[in-house]
Amino acid sequence: MTPTYRPEEFLSFAAITVADKTKPDQRRKTQEKLGETVYSVHAYGRNEGIAGIIVSDEEYPLMVAQQLLSKLCDDFLSAFPKLKWGQLHLDQKRFPILREYISKYQDPQQADSIMKVQKELDETKIILSKTIEAILERGEKLDTLVAKSDALSSSSKLFYKQAKNQNSCCTIM
Repeated sequence: MTPTYRPEEFLSFAAITVADKTKPDQRRKTQEKLGETVYSVHAYGRNEGIAGIIVSDEEYPLMVAQQLLSKLCDDFLSAFPKLKWGQLHLDQKRFPILREYISKYQDPQQADSIMKVQKELDETKIILSKTIEAILERGEKLDTLVAKSDALSSSSKLFYKQAKNQNSCCTIM
């Protein structure tokens, strides 16, 4: 019988294992499966001796996760310089800005400016393709109108010639 783990225990173990295997200046992403759910473990090792870890669902964008890890590590090192690490107590290691980042990065498209631009570009492409389709439909209608106009012009020239021939036999005095 396989032991059952609570998700928090399993993910905590996976995060510690990945952090231990992440070398300084290395970024990595591994995937861990717990039951039917696949989690991505994003890691960023720093030269200062810390590693940032984010556990997300497998669809969370790699670039956004790595951007968040960079910001978190920078902010952590600013708030807690290496010289003070030995003086930190477990409750002081709670990082207050973490809640703000978690809230901000829930929607990766809002957090990452490149993803925002990509989303806007995708929306613009949809609008443009609809506009182009409408223009093409109008172009087809214009082609039909031009053909009808040409036919009408030919008919009116023919009518004019016939009327001129009819009227040429008669003279008005």
